[in-house]
Order: sequence, then structure tokens, then C-alpha cells
Amino acid sequence: MDPSLLAPAQSSSSFSLYELFLHADIVVKLVMGLLILLSVWSWTVIIDKFMTIGGAVSRSKKFEEAFWSGQPIEEMDDRAISSSKEIMARVFTSASREWRDARRLTGLSDYQSQALVNRAERLMHAATDRELSRLEKGLGVLATVGSVSPFVGLFGTVWGIMNAFRDIAGTGSTSLSVVAPGIAEALFATALGLVAAIPAVTFYNKFTTQITFFRDRLDTFTQEFIVRLSRRLTERSSEAA
Repeated sequence: MDPSLLAPAQSSSSFSLYELFLHADIVVKLVMGLLILLSVWSWTVIIDKFMTIGGAVSRSKKFEEAFWSGQPIEEMDDRAISSSKEIMARVFTSASREWRDARRLTGLSDYQSQALVNRAERLMHAATDRELSRLEKGLGVLATVGSVSPFVGLFGTVWGIMNAFRDIAGTGSTSLSVVAPGIAEALFATALGLVAAIPAVTFYNKFTTQITFFRDRLDTFTQEFIVRLSRRLTERSSEAA
């Protein structure tokens, strides 16, 4: 068999991603290395946020179900103290002092009652903002990786194309063996940019949507609690009268 017939197969078998990286220009290597680091960084954040946000939502669901089942606020107060890991329980606890004051105090004027309600609402909103800020921590990394990685990959692509044209000019040949290495480096850099960007953008949107829905649930929970607190103060005023 003619040995020349085996040459293409042997050449294609050594044309691996690892070989591309080893034979790439130093600038393209730096681009590839940076994109790999960005990808690893984004996946670290993705795994952390997947566990943190998913766990927070699932743990708060039990407390929310107990609240919406009509369970007395007094029992919810005890439950919140024993459920300090639940975000919704911590939001509730932030205003539970006002609820205990409403149970204990009598003869409050309308102004005092309204001030107590407003204070409880502000406390719960502040607690909600604080808890959601913790959940959102790290999402900026995904946004940055998702927006920057394609451009970093594009830079590697342009540099690889420049290398291909430089090789053509140096050899005076446009054969595939001359053009292929530079083009392959360019496409590899593009692929790495997309590999880093696509998961980052996808999970950024997913986590942002989850946090938005969770914020709506916390806001609804806050409003319902404020209504119950206001109703309790009205009942106390009627009993005092």
C-alpha cells in the first residue's frame, strides 16, 4: 500500500485540541488559558448558587406553607425561632418583636398603632433586601464571564487568523498544511469563548429569575403579615374600648 495514503489519517489523528494548544502562538495560549480559568470560575459560582438558591427556596417553602395554612402568628413566632436557616423565617423574625409588642401593649392610639405597623413593614423589607443581596452575591461573576468571554475568544480568533496570513506570507503557499494551524487555533479560541459564555449567561438568567420570583413571594408574605398585624392591633383597640 502506498504510504502516502496513510499520511492524511496520521496527520488528522494528531490534530487534537491538546496539540492545537501546544502549537498555538503564545498570545493565543494566554487567551485559551484565560478562557479556561473563566469557565472554571463561572462553574464554581454556578454550583454554589445552584445549591444556595435552590436550598433557600425549598427550605422557606415549609415555613410559607405553615403561614398560609392559617397557623396562628404566636405559633409562627416559635417556629421562626427554631427555623433560623430559612430566609422567610428570618424575615418574619425581623418584625416579630413588633407582633409581640402588639400582643402585650394595650391602649395604643391610632398613631402609635400605625407607627408600629410601618416599623414592622420597614424591618421586613430591609430583611428581605439583606437576604436577597446574599443570594445575589456572585451573580455579577456570571454576568461578567458571559459578556466578556465571547470578546476574549474573538481576540484569540483574530490573532489566529493573523498568524495564518503571516504563515502564508512567509511560505508563499496557500496550501492547507500552511493555513490550517492558524485557522484551527482561531476557531478553538472562538469555541472556548462560547463554552465559557453560554453556561454563564444561561445560569445567570435562571438564577436571576428564581430570585425575582422569590422576592415576589417574600413581598407577598410581608404584606400578609402586615395585614394580620394591623388586624390584631384593631382587635386590641376594640377590646380596650
